[in-house]
Amino acid sequence: MSDKNAAARGPVAPANTTLGEALSDRGVSRRTFLKFASYTASILALPPTAATAIAQGLANARRQSVIWLSFQECTGCTESITRAGTPSIEDLIFDFISLDYHHTLQNASGHAAEEARHTAMRENAGEYIVVVDGSVPLKDDGIYSTIAGISNLQMLEETVRDAFAVISVGSCAAFGGIPGAYPNPTGAVPISEIITDKPVINISGCPPIPEAMTGTIAYLLSFAALPELDHLGRPKAFFGEAIHDRCYRRPFYERGMFAKSFDDEGARQGWCLYEVGCKGPVTYNACATLKWNNGVSFPIQSGHGCLGCSEPGFWDMGGFYKPLSTAKNDPLKWAGGAAVAGAAVGATSAFAARSLRNKSLKAAAAAANAPATEEKE
Repeated sequence: MSDKNAAARGPVAPANTTLGEALSDRGVSRRTFLKFASYTASILALPPTAATAIAQGLANARRQSVIWLSFQECTGCTESITRAGTPSIEDLIFDFISLDYHHTLQNASGHAAEEARHTAMRENAGEYIVVVDGSVPLKDDGIYSTIAGISNLQMLEETVRDAFAVISVGSCAAFGGIPGAYPNPTGAVPISEIITDKPVINISGCPPIPEAMTGTIAYLLSFAALPELDHLGRPKAFFGEAIHDRCYRRPFYERGMFAKSFDDEGARQGWCLYEVGCKGPVTYNACATLKWNNGVSFPIQSGHGCLGCSEPGFWDMGGFYKPLSTAKNDPLKWAGGAAVAGAAVGATSAFAARSLRNKSLKAAAAAANAPATEEKE
């Protein structure tokens, strides 16, 4: 729904205007809006019938106040979301949400910036969403990262107090990430370790896929509820399957055909990258399906193994270029060779993924008052 000319958008709609009214005022047709709803349903792994529920939910929703905090991080998560395709960052800010505070993107600074945060908290108490990227240092009273004269911990607790929900974007916020890697000199912890009285959604990755972030926000706006989460608090729509199970190199893995280096004949033939360190079998993310840069590619397709960046402790899993069977804290044990291990991992993961998908299908069908068609086990 992006406009080619951002200047053609006109003034931003008032906060009390519904999204349906705002989009109509901007000349967005019903057909275009339904296409967007259908796309959103597809990336959330929901059936086509859920598009109607998403369209209705978005049309009746009001622009969501969002406060984005950045702590111990590299700005990669913000860089990622600025490259989102549908909705784009422009669509998100001007049409769907009111981005009232963002350390990197806001024009205001100093006292004016902090006043914007406090105003958003006061005027939207109980309804605003807090997005956080970066971990929080707790050692030495959090002195290792401060903003506006207070520690990250103080700013987080103050901002989240009246929030509806918290979204931790990036592995630093979700699991501690690189700042929390051994020996963790700043005492960095994930957001969920601090915030225990509010819903926390983890969208891990270093950085996360942009559509995983925008899609989750679209879900919150559509259904006014949290999406189904896995045991690590991540949306199952994006983290319900291992990269290994959707990888186009998977057949080579099952036949025991592995590249031994990045420049050998096997690598040139597109063989599996397991033996040069790919962590795809134990990494849950949508890289192989959504891909990056509007579906152009993902690391394995570009010839590099998965680093496992969406998993807890990925930085300390062992060498990035060592196979899992020789890496530290190996979560995958070989038994009977590559073919047997590949088949076992694949069968288990595929069964689990189908079960999770069927639950999502039923939930979406209930929301749209439509029958669900299950995948056969």
